[in-house]
Amino acid sequence: MTDLKRKKLFGTDGIRGEANQWPMTSDVVVRVGQALGYLLKTQQMPTHYKGDIRVVIGKDTRLSGYMLEQALASGLNSMGISVLLVGPLPTPGIGFVARNMRAHAGIVISASHNPYQDNGIKIFSADGYKIAETIESEIERLVLEDNLDKLLVPSAQIGRTKRIDDAQGRYVVFAKSTFPEHLTLDGLRIVLDTAHGATYKVAPSIFEELGAEVISLGASPTGTNINDKVGALHPAKLSEAVLQYRADLGIALDGDGDRLIVVDEKGQVMNGDHILGVAALHLKSKGHLKKDTLVVTHMSNFGLEKKMKENGISVVKVNVGDKYVVEEMRKNGYNLGGEQSGHLIFLDHSTTGDGSIAALKVLEIIKETGVKLSELNRVIVDVPQVLINLRVKQRKSFEQIQGYQDMIQMIQGELGDHGRVFVRYSGTEPLLRILVEGPEKILIAQYANQIAEYLQNQLGS
Repeated sequence: MTDLKRKKLFGTDGIRGEANQWPMTSDVVVRVGQALGYLLKTQQMPTHYKGDIRVVIGKDTRLSGYMLEQALASGLNSMGISVLLVGPLPTPGIGFVARNMRAHAGIVISASHNPYQDNGIKIFSADGYKIAETIESEIERLVLEDNLDKLLVPSAQIGRTKRIDDAQGRYVVFAKSTFPEHLTLDGLRIVLDTAHGATYKVAPSIFEELGAEVISLGASPTGTNINDKVGALHPAKLSEAVLQYRADLGIALDGDGDRLIVVDEKGQVMNGDHILGVAALHLKSKGHLKKDTLVVTHMSNFGLEKKMKENGISVVKVNVGDKYVVEEMRKNGYNLGGEQSGHLIFLDHSTTGDGSIAALKVLEIIKETGVKLSELNRVIVDVPQVLINLRVKQRKSFEQIQGYQDMIQMIQGELGDHGRVFVRYSGTEPLLRILVEGPEKILIAQYANQIAEYLQNQLGS
């Protein structure tokens, strides 16, 4: 156990890694299930539900999902916890189903936008929100340090596992309920890319049942093709299809369905910043944007912040990660927030980022305003931005890297109030993300490359 004590399970979005490699191995995942079960059994996780303890487990379409699903269920059962398996369902769907079925927790087996070789675990509390970092820390301690075998329940108290067949239908009905009853999607042609992922069945149903004509891409999962040149991270094919089929718009979701990227009728990509900006302006015009505030992360484009301030909307910035956006929104009573990457949280409707619900909000704006998506897309004018993802061998605090702070101060001084530099380590991958914004693309690219070369020499690659 000595080596394990030096390891860390949770990143910025749950546990993640290559399947069949630490920590995404069956034995570790069994222990995660046992640790969670123990916390539920001893009432160390908040819930107001009484009676038998139940946990909902869903997954995306990765091959390794079958193995990890069984391992989690086994660990939970060994602690006397009943398990409800719902099969492929988007991450936000598990948050909803856990609440809807009065479960004590929900678990998603997914590595989101990562390739099929990876997998991960995200855990929701009974209220449908992702568990607090304090609970993550306690699960981590139990898995890495404690002897869980001594906590197992007697054989007569072992939990049961059963499959729930109607969870997808429940989620479809829920998602549709977030779209105004007086509106339909009649007359709209939508190209929908579900990334061969968790939404490949539910998302087409949502939009078709509201009246849209849906042309599906990325809806034939094999277990090994999730996110493979499709979905929210790869919208090029979607743009081509929108033009080919003369569609009104394209919708791209990622592997676990919590991200949204939209393509307008001219084939132009509309990222999370643009969607958030348009949604914030629309909600404010109706008096529905709580405290006239939008919550974003430090990766959002300065052009979004500028447009919001011009229209009397305050912008609050938090660390990268949708859980930090949700925390800020819940803490201060805001109802709209998200990330440039497409994690969009409409807190009046969902407890986490939900690509399908966010798409319905975009469609609601189109229907209510009668404005084409290409015109809405032009509302936010981006400041030129360069992002470099640098693979690194080690992580040092920036304060320990000699000369780094002087270099950043020099570059920031050159940019002044017209640009910024933001550098951070990825929470889920061995990457360093270097973001530079400013009025001149060539100049900021030079600055970004200068920072990348310097850090590459210091940290290895």
